[in-house]
Amino acid sequence: MKIGVISDTHNFLDPKIHELFAGVGHILHAGDIGNATIISELELIAPVTAVYGNNDMNLPFRETEIIELAARKFLVHHIINPHAPGERVLERIARELPDVIVFGHTHKRFCETMGWILFFNPGYSGKPKLNLERSAAILHCDEKEIRAEFLPL
Repeated sequence: MKIGVISDTHNFLDPKIHELFAGVGHILHAGDIGNATIISELELIAPVTAVYGNNDMNLPFRETEIIELAARKFLVHHIINPHAPGERVLERIARELPDVIVFGHTHKRFCETMGWILFFNPGYSGKPKLNLERSAAILHCDEKEIRAEFLPL
């Protein structure tokens, strides 16, 4: 299964996303969406699971989502420090035992397994600014592994 992963759109969905995410079975948006119409546009590609970010307080999404895809459990939450998750996140990890934690907020790509959990940030996908590297990602999941593919924007 191919899973599209995006974060920090900040009210801008890059037109390349439609082509880059063609054929994905699901999309995870890790917050700082901007306008809810971004999610509606993504839903034209595949089903979407989204969480709100620190700039999305008026959107109808939850802070954390848990979803099972490709026989793996994904926890999606906007702000996570993989090296020192907050107490509430640690409690949720202990309760849910996710295989993958998808997050955003830092605007930087991250892909590292700690313990049994893959911590994954697709990077910043909003409007070009301040020479920030922009990207989204696809997680290729099969019965043996999860392979990350970062997609430059």
